[in-house]
Amino acid sequence: MSKKKLYWLCQLAGWFVYVLLNLLFFVLQNPIEFSDLIIYFTWLPLGIGITHLFRTIFIRLHLMELKLYIQIPLVIIGSFINATLFYFGQYVLEIFVHDISTKIVFIDSIANIINYAFVFFFWSLAYFSYHFLLNFTQAEMQSLRWQANIKEIELNKLKSQLNPHFMFNSMNSIRALIDENPAKAKESITQLSNILRNTLMMEKNKVISFSDEVKIVTDYLNLEKVRFEERLNFDVKIIPEANEFFIPPLLIQTLVENGIKHGISKLTKGGDLLMTTEVKEDCLYVSIRNSGRYTANQISETGFGLRNSIDRLKYVFGEDAEITIQNEGDEHVLTVVKFPKYKES
Repeated sequence: MSKKKLYWLCQLAGWFVYVLLNLLFFVLQNPIEFSDLIIYFTWLPLGIGITHLFRTIFIRLHLMELKLYIQIPLVIIGSFINATLFYFGQYVLEIFVHDISTKIVFIDSIANIINYAFVFFFWSLAYFSYHFLLNFTQAEMQSLRWQANIKEIELNKLKSQLNPHFMFNSMNSIRALIDENPAKAKESITQLSNILRNTLMMEKNKVISFSDEVKIVTDYLNLEKVRFEERLNFDVKIIPEANEFFIPPLLIQTLVENGIKHGISKLTKGGDLLMTTEVKEDCLYVSIRNSGRYTANQISETGFGLRNSIDRLKYVFGEDAEITIQNEGDEHVLTVVKFPKYKES
């Protein structure tokens, strides 16, 4: 329903209920005549007309844009003016309908005007409360839209930064093979093209299915296996429930890459990498266990990849998601990522 229709519906309903209540009290105390019914039901257009005029003046003069401490006195004064118009409007109607002149008693008139002023003040309170609530809600929604747009821009920025980073590391891996083993280098380029084809298709997506991410991770690990040969052993164990989740593209791949680059590659004998999944309380936990040693200042060494992953995770899931990194004994590092169920915003 439009705001205009809602306004008129509330006007009609509100004044109709007010007229009926007054008519009921009158009937309980006095015998009623047809002329009395006419007078009471003329209150309906009279009340609607006065309040609509009051609203129009407020809007035309932009009084609703003033500070609240200025608006309140204006509403109180307006309520007394409206009450005075309503009272004398009734007086004229009574003379016209009954065809008699009724004396105006000053004290009674003041008492009636004060009573009516409360009615018009209540009308103003209801109308302006709705107006401010509506404006506040719209402003709040606009603010949320702006925040969402800013978040989307930041997320796209992080994604655009990630592709050059990934390409640089992958091309370095292939470059090392060109002279040493051209056949393996050619195979690696094929694997890299598969990864890039998938990532380009996902470029516009904020999240992808976990199964699609696993395909990229597996291709990447196979690519690195060609480079490290016996120095790298890996295993990926995925439970079926994990495929029901959606995660930011290349997030797990980046963490796996960090585990190899800053852990296994620095070991003379190489090492192993194990990726497992677990679902608890509607959250997906992805564990990456790799050979190596993690220290607190390693964040500055790993640089962009880890920071990028943390930022993207927070942008998409908020504070419900997290990444934890810790040592397991002296030879292994455990990275655990918590993914809540993704809810489209």
